[in-house]
Amino acid sequence: MSSPIPHQQTIAAVATAVAPGQGGIAVVRLSGPAAEVVGRSVVSIPGQQLWVSHRVLYGHVMDESGKERIDEVLVLLMKGPRSFTGEDVVEIHCHGGLMAVQRVLERVLAQPHVRRALPGEFSQRAVLNGRLDLTQAEAISELVAARSRRAAQLAMTGVDGGIQRRITSLRERLLDQLSELEARVDFEEDLPPLDGAELLLELQCVRRELEQLVEDAKRGDVLRQGLQVALVGRPNVGKSSLLNRLSRRERAIVTDLPGTTRDVLESEIVLEGVPITLVDTAGIRATQDALEQLGIDRSHQALAAADVAVLVFDLSLGWTADDAALLAQIPDDLPRLLVGNKADLQPASMAASLMVASLGNEVDGKTVDVMLSALTGQGEEALIKAVLKTCGASEAQGLVVALNQRQQDLAAAAAIALARTQEAAEHQLPWDFWTIDLRQAISSLGEITGEEITEAVLDRIFSRFCIGK
Repeated sequence: MSSPIPHQQTIAAVATAVAPGQGGIAVVRLSGPAAEVVGRSVVSIPGQQLWVSHRVLYGHVMDESGKERIDEVLVLLMKGPRSFTGEDVVEIHCHGGLMAVQRVLERVLAQPHVRRALPGEFSQRAVLNGRLDLTQAEAISELVAARSRRAAQLAMTGVDGGIQRRITSLRERLLDQLSELEARVDFEEDLPPLDGAELLLELQCVRRELEQLVEDAKRGDVLRQGLQVALVGRPNVGKSSLLNRLSRRERAIVTDLPGTTRDVLESEIVLEGVPITLVDTAGIRATQDALEQLGIDRSHQALAAADVAVLVFDLSLGWTADDAALLAQIPDDLPRLLVGNKADLQPASMAASLMVASLGNEVDGKTVDVMLSALTGQGEEALIKAVLKTCGASEAQGLVVALNQRQQDLAAAAAIALARTQEAAEHQLPWDFWTIDLRQAISSLGEITGEEITEAVLDRIFSRFCIGK
């Protein structure tokens, strides 16, 4: 007897996060033709409760002998196609943590015709069975991974079909133009002349909309992936105090002794909906201390990986030659902010006093962007706005739709193909030359929504999902 093809097999996995001592409940999900049979075999349902679709049942998961109770559970049967995957689905809601859910999953996987689900396989089946389009499935994965409220809102637009509707609309406009071109290729003598200028205008209008989607998506990447902000400066200028203030907790040791921070410290925060990784680097200076030098080396590595560098200097001491030397070490292509800290202190010299008074003008040829006090919080709001503006993150606040990287690449490819139709028009090439690039653009847009995509590509996309999703 031949074995069932992969998408006809019954799969199972834990669909919730699992960690010791974390989570009151966990869900073991099954999907496939044997889901209900397996559920009935594993869960003992007392009394007269009936296995009816979309009704919650109470029972116990029993061990193989049927004598020992593994866990007290609730069970939900969802008959296809009214389920997430479009197939018969059973969810076993057991106690959370680690051991209980693992024992329930082991009991399920021990049943005939059941195997462990691959990463993203539930969502993949939902796409193959027409329950979701590909953009919705990807948006669900992004919703699960969202690191901020704003990123979650953006993902929900995709879950609600916002990306699919936008791309489908553009694709249908191109299909309309392709049908006009192909009609002229086959029956030009029997049809009225085609207005090539008008058709080209429509194609280039779609191209510009695609290019705008790509630009918007790059700003949306900031909300999804976040930013890495490196706090750089000489020892004892207040970098650790600034990290603690922005983090709202004591992540770094703060003292008056230079060289206290010996390693790179990181803190995850969210600023106006944008996930930020603050990196408090060791103060960079010449030193004979081997341990401190190791921290300084790591500071240089963190600086190379950052999205923006915040160079902190001591306002009370003024801009020094060491500050200027440190500024010169920041890569030219890395956005940077000059931040004067300790604004609550009196300047230690007349030169520093004059420098503080001239903030907003250039200091040693550089503009001081923000004056603040990490101790009192003065200037904190200005710093936050400056960081987001410097990284371009403030432009992402008004986004409604944002493509992911795969979708961006395909949208960009479609735009490039449409740009080639402009070249075909300029060279006065026959209509059939126009259709080549137009078909390529249509195919790329169809791949975004899953209308034109191979199963191998689907496997690659869903392999990046978490197990159980």
